[in-house]
Amino acid sequence: MHLPNRQTDILNLLKQTRSASVKTLAEKLFVSEMTIRRDLKEMHALGLIERTHGAVFLPETTEEVSMFLRMAKNAKAKEKIATKALPLLPEFSTLFIDGSSTALALVQRMNLDFKTVVTYNLQAALQLSKNEKAKLILLGGNVEPNSVSTTGSWTVRQIKELHFDLMICSTAAVIGEDIYERSLEPKEIKYAALCQSKKKILLVDKSKFQENGTYRVGCLKEFDMVITD
Repeated sequence: MHLPNRQTDILNLLKQTRSASVKTLAEKLFVSEMTIRRDLKEMHALGLIERTHGAVFLPETTEEVSMFLRMAKNAKAKEKIATKALPLLPEFSTLFIDGSSTALALVQRMNLDFKTVVTYNLQAALQLSKNEKAKLILLGGNVEPNSVSTTGSWTVRQIKELHFDLMICSTAAVIGEDIYERSLEPKEIKYAALCQSKKKILLVDKSKFQENGTYRVGCLKEFDMVITD
């Protein structure tokens, strides 16, 4: 695909910084913000970039996009899903939540007093640590800075030593009747948690039905509930 030189420059800048504002791009490339917006509109139509209200970033590949950018992406849909899911939650004592921003949106609304919560997501752990009445277990492993989470075989082994009343998670893509991840590490973690959980809830916004993934986690029928916007 041949791109105008300026659009190629935008991609190169994003590869270095992972995200940037329209103003920053305009300043670095010595053009007007209107010109940058026009370029970004064309690049977004081609699937080369993702956009939020405050940032432009490269689409998700095998590398995880920053948790903070994922929280901004489709924020209204995630809020809607969380609101819909809250009154439908079953009784539980032990909860596993994955590293998704969608699950975090729900967990922030839940009453977790006297519950045990297990996660590998550092951002979720930081939020949950403020509740002195909840018991928090943060799984160890290799820290992945972009997804703000721990990962690796050690993380998976710890999950296999635990049992959860409830699992709340999202996924990178829904293809047919199956759910997929874009990289192997989150696939292995979610599959392990799926096997160790009594009840499973999947949270997915509508964009996930149009995405692609390589690593199959499981099928929709394995979940007790699938909640979407």
